Amino acid sequence: MIRSMTGYGRGEAQEEGILFEVEIRAVNHRYSDVSIRMPKQLTFLEDKVRSVISNYLYRGKIDVYISYENMADTHKNITVDDALAKAYIDVLQKLRDDYNLIDDITVSLVAKFPEVIKVESAQEDEEKIWNVLKRALETSLNALIQMRENEGLKLKNDLLIKKEIIKESLEVIKQRAPNVVHEYRQKLQSRISELLDQASVDETRIATEVALFADRCSIDEELVRLDSHLNQLTATLEMEEPVGRKLDFLIQEMIREANTIGSKANDLDIIKEVLKIKGEIEKMREQVQNIE
Repeated sequence: MIRSMTGYGRGEAQEEGILFEVEIRAVNHRYSDVSIRMPKQLTFLEDKVRSVISNYLYRGKIDVYISYENMADTHKNITVDDALAKAYIDVLQKLRDDYNLIDDITVSLVAKFPEVIKVESAQEDEEKIWNVLKRALETSLNALIQMRENEGLKLKNDLLIKKEIIKESLEVIKQRAPNVVHEYRQKLQSRISELLDQASVDETRIATEVALFADRCSIDEELVRLDSHLNQLTATLEMEEPVGRKLDFLIQEMIREANTIGSKANDLDIIKEVLKIKGEIEKMREQVQNIE
């Protein structure tokens, strides 16, 4: 199933007063880049969150937002960081002594300094918290994937339409290519006859020149390879695994073959078709950049 790398998903789960809401946004990226924003007290679960995401998503810039509330959490632990409080007091006393300041060091003053007094929730059931979070996370991931697959189907259909347009131009080129050498021979004979004022023309020399021209402008191999790449494109679009990188490689190869055909063709009609092909390939390249 072709998936876009762009999407959004939201999930929510609740159990025994524990509530999680998870939002995931994803956009294009060459690799997998996951950014997670979650409450500080839950950072011990970050590795588990990343592991679950890696099982669902393979590429993209992925931003995860996790909100948490424990409505059953009524027990709080209040603690004092004695070492930190002593350090603050020592500094205040030094300031007092060094600058002959009025001594107004009080409990309320020291308590205002960061991290001296901590209010923490009582020890929570980590396994229960993780199970609730995992449900919310998987719900959001499934919603995101559904959006990605819907967009991926549109991208697939668009790529197949563009492939058929390229196929049509290839058929025109295949029909036109054999005439290029024949027309070159006629033009060459005509020009030589004019220059020699209707004198006899050396057919052997003309045959040699035509053979050299035919070799230089032969595009048979390039046409076969480009046609093969288009067939591979169709097959790749039917794969169940992530195919973004494979498609990107195929597009690069198609661009190379089209450029070679254009440089060797030596025919205006063929060049016109090559320009059409390159235009469609470029549109395909832009679309492929958004496929996982």
